[in-house]
Amino acid sequence: MAIATFTVVTSEMMPVGLLTPIGDALSVSEGTAGLTLTITGLVAAVSAPFVPLAIGRSDRRVVLVALMMLLAAANLLAAWAPNFAVMVVARVLIGVGMAGVWALAAGLAPRLVPARSVGSATSMIFSGIAVASVLGVPTGAYIGALVGWRAAFVAIAGLALLVAVALAVPLPRLTTERATRLSGVKGVLANPRVTTGLIIAALLVSGHFAAYTYIRPVLEEVTGIGAGLIGTMLLIYGIAGIMGNFAAGPRAVHAPRATLVVLSLGLGAAVLLLPELGGAALGAGFLMIVWGLSYGGVSVSAQTWMMKSAPDDSEAVTALFVGVFNGSIALGAFVGGIAMDGFGGVSAMWLGGALAVVALAATLAGRAPAPAAE
Repeated sequence: MAIATFTVVTSEMMPVGLLTPIGDALSVSEGTAGLTLTITGLVAAVSAPFVPLAIGRSDRRVVLVALMMLLAAANLLAAWAPNFAVMVVARVLIGVGMAGVWALAAGLAPRLVPARSVGSATSMIFSGIAVASVLGVPTGAYIGALVGWRAAFVAIAGLALLVAVALAVPLPRLTTERATRLSGVKGVLANPRVTTGLIIAALLVSGHFAAYTYIRPVLEEVTGIGAGLIGTMLLIYGIAGIMGNFAAGPRAVHAPRATLVVLSLGLGAAVLLLPELGGAALGAGFLMIVWGLSYGGVSVSAQTWMMKSAPDDSEAVTALFVGVFNGSIALGAFVGGIAMDGFGGVSAMWLGGALAVVALAATLAGRAPAPAAE
C-alpha cells in the first residue's frame, strides 16, 4: 500500500521536474505546462470525497487493482500525447485514479495488521505519499534528462502495473459492512479540529506548490545552474524530505500542533529566502535541504492531525483531506503559474512563502487535537 500511494502521487507530480521539455514538445509556455499539475489536482479534489460513497461496500482490493490499472493506462496516454489536449485527458484520468487510491488507503491499516500496529502501519502507508512528494519529482527529472520526458511517464506506468499485480496477490478480500454515507462526510466537517486541519493543509500545500511547481525555472534564473545540477538539487531536496517525513511522523502523534508550527516556519523561511540567498549553488542547496525537511513532514503530520481529530471516521475524514490536499495542489500550481508568467519566478517564491506564514498563524490560533501522553 505504501508503494501504491507512492506511485499515484508520483504520477500526479511528474510534470514538476519536466515542465520545460513538456512545454517545448507541446508548444505551450511553462505556466501553461504547469496546468497539467493543476488539472490533476483539481480532478482529484472533486472526485476524492465521492469515492467512498460510490463504491459502497465493494471489495476494496478489487477497486484498488482497477484504479492502479487506470493509472497505468493514463500515464501511457500522457507519454504518447501529441498535443496539449491529449495530455489534459491523460491528466484527468490520473486525477481519478489517484483520488481513489489515496481516499481508500487510510482505512485499510486496521484491517491488515493487529491493533497494536495500526498506528505504525498507517504511518507506513502514508509515508508513500510523503516520499513521492519529495522523491518522485527528482526521479522524473533524472529520467527525463537521460532518455526524455515521455520515457518518465512510461516508467511510472510500468510501476503502476507492477503495483496492481502486487495488490491483487497478497491483499485479503476487503469488503465492509457499513458503507460511507454523505451524512457522515458532512458530520466530520462540523468538527472544528477537522476544519482547522483542513485549513492548515490547504495553506501549506498551496504555498508549497505555488513555489515548487516552478522551481526548475527559478533555479535557472536565480542560481544560473544547468539541468544536471538541478536534478542533483532536487535529489538533495528529496533525501531531506524523506528524513523530514520520518522525523515528523512520531512527533506529530504526540504533539500535532507543535510539529506543524515547526514545519510551517521552516517552509516559509526556505521559500522566502531562496531568491535572496540562492544566488550561489551552496546557498540554494542549503535552502533546498531546509525546504525538503519541512515539506517532507507536512503530509504525514497533517494526516495525523486529521486522524486524531476524527478517529472513528477514517475513510470520511481522509476523503475530505485528499480533496483539500489535491485542490490545494491545483490552486497552488495555478496561482504560481499566474505569478510566473506575469511577474517572473521570484514572485512565485514570495507567494508560496506568504501562504506558509499564514499557515503558521492558523496553526497557532486554531483548534488542535489533544497531544498524546508520552
